[in-house]
Amino acid sequence: MAMMAVPDPSALRDVDVAGLHRWLERHRGHVLDDVLDLVGQETPSDDPALLDRGLARLERWATGMLGQPRHRSRTDGGSHGDTLTLEFAGTGCAPVVLLGHYDTVWPAGTLADWPCTVDGDRATGPGIFDMKAGLVQAVWALRALSATGHQAPPVRLVLNGDEEIGSPVSRPVIERACAGAAAVLVFEGSTAGALKTGRKGVGIFDVTVTGREAHAGLEPEKGVSAIDEMARATLRLHALADPAAGTTVNVGLVQGGSAINVVAGRAAARVDVRVASRAEADRVDHALARLKPHDPRAGITVTGEWNRPVMERTPAIAAMAGLARAAAAELGADLAEVSVGGASDGNFAAATGVPVLDGIGAVGDGAHARHEHVSVAALTERSAIAAAVLAAFPKGRTE
Repeated sequence: MAMMAVPDPSALRDVDVAGLHRWLERHRGHVLDDVLDLVGQETPSDDPALLDRGLARLERWATGMLGQPRHRSRTDGGSHGDTLTLEFAGTGCAPVVLLGHYDTVWPAGTLADWPCTVDGDRATGPGIFDMKAGLVQAVWALRALSATGHQAPPVRLVLNGDEEIGSPVSRPVIERACAGAAAVLVFEGSTAGALKTGRKGVGIFDVTVTGREAHAGLEPEKGVSAIDEMARATLRLHALADPAAGTTVNVGLVQGGSAINVVAGRAAARVDVRVASRAEADRVDHALARLKPHDPRAGITVTGEWNRPVMERTPAIAAMAGLARAAAAELGADLAEVSVGGASDGNFAAATGVPVLDGIGAVGDGAHARHEHVSVAALTERSAIAAAVLAAFPKGRTE
C-alpha cells in the first residue's frame, strides 16, 4: 500500500474551514457541556475503579456522537487505566490516529473543593486543560466533518488511562496504532496557543552506591562513605547538563546512610534526564555507563531507561504544523509552534516515524496546577482547525 504524504496546504482549497468553525460555534454550548461533564467524572491515574467508570462514560459519549466504530479493542491496564481503541471508517488509504489520555494527576475528591466553574471565557476544573477538553475537541472535530459534508480519513481514536505515569501499559498499544498510519494528532493542550513540534526525551535513572560501613569515631579509615561517593557522582551527573543543546540533568532524590555515627554503607539517587536530540541521549548513555567511584573500594551501579524517546522537529512534523497553520489562517488566527521540555504520548508516536501534530488541543494554562483552565472560545476554533487538517488527508497525494 502506498504511503500518504502530509498534504500540502493547497489540499485545504476545497475545505470550508470557516464553515466548520461556524457549525461548531453554533454548538459551543454543547461542546462546553461535554467538557464539563468529562471533568466532572474524576479519573486519577492511581484509581482503577474511577478510571474504569470514566472510560465507560467516555466511550458511551463518543459512540453516541460518532456512531458505532467498525472495530473496537480494549487493552487491560492492570492496576492502571485501560486503553480503548475505536476505529471509524473514512476515505483514504491510511488511517489518522487521534491520540489522548483520560487520566489526570488529581486525586479522588478534588472536585469537592474545586468544582468545575465557568467565568466568561475561562472554564476551570481538575484535568480540564490536561487533557479532557482536548478529548472533546477531537470528537467534535469528527462530528463537524460529518455534519458539514466533508470527507474524513479512516480514524483510530486511542484513549489511554496511564499517560500521567509514563504510559507503561499503553505504550505498545499506541505504537501498534501508529503503525501504517498517515499521521497522528495528539490533543494535548497547547503552550500559550502554540503547537508543540518538539518534545524532549525523558530518562529516569537510579544510581546506587555501595560503600563500606565502619564506626565513624573509632575506625573511620576502615569505612568507605557511600554518601561521599554519591556527592561526587552528583557533581559529575549535573556536569552532563548542556543547556545550549537542550539537555538537563537533575538528581532529584537522594537517600543514604544508616546512623549518624556510622560511615554510610549505601546511598541511592533518582535522576531525571531530558534531551532534545538522539545524539544527546547517546552522549548521556555513554557517560552513565562510564560512571565510576572515586574510591576503588566502593561500587556504583546505574539502572533505568529512557521512558520517552525524543520527538524532534522532522520535516514531516514541520509539514503537519504548516498544514494546521494554513487552516488557522483561514480563521484569521496566527498559529505558532514551540519545542517543550515536557513529554507526551506524542513522543512514542513520533518515534515510529509517523508525522505528528501535537498540542492541537485546548488553549489555556495550569496543567497539574490549581489554576488549570481553558478558553471556551478556543474550544471550537481549535476543533475546527483539527477538523480541517483531517479533511485535507483524503485530498492529499500518495508517495
